[in-house]
Amino acid sequence: MEREWVVEESVAIDAGPDSVYAAVADLRRMREWSPEVFATWIRGRAIVPGTRFVGFNRLGWRLWFTNCRVTVAEPGRAFAFRVSSFGMPVALWGYRVEGFDVDGTSRTRLTEYWEDLRRDSRGAAFVSLLGRVFTGVPAERRASANRRGMRATLDRIRTGVERASGA
Repeated sequence: MEREWVVEESVAIDAGPDSVYAAVADLRRMREWSPEVFATWIRGRAIVPGTRFVGFNRLGWRLWFTNCRVTVAEPGRAFAFRVSSFGMPVALWGYRVEGFDVDGTSRTRLTEYWEDLRRDSRGAAFVSLLGRVFTGVPAERRASANRRGMRATLDRIRTGVERASGA
């Protein structure tokens, strides 16, 4: 089977795009949504392009951290960040937020995407090895693991946002 370099999953949420964006762009809430993230440490208060943060992750007994930098923060539209390890690119994670109406009710399609950046660079093989050691997931299987995690994440976001908006 050929390695997947990009994964996307989507969900429809019974809430407006501003509420959905607020949930995904609040990095302090990431642990509520993601099955791997258990904490974040953020430099500064504002979440804007250039904001740096550290994600602390867990998979079973394995623990690791990632260095991240927000690359896109467009309220109600898009949020994304790059992940690196020891200064080498690992991944791009992001969310597209698309509002639409159904019978006069505001809804949002939220798409989470991931792109593996561990290719075509000097440190790609080394970062892939680190990923396997720390996460227990070989680079070739990371896409399928992330797909499962994305489905859980999106379901948690949908449930949380709909509950908060009274949907």
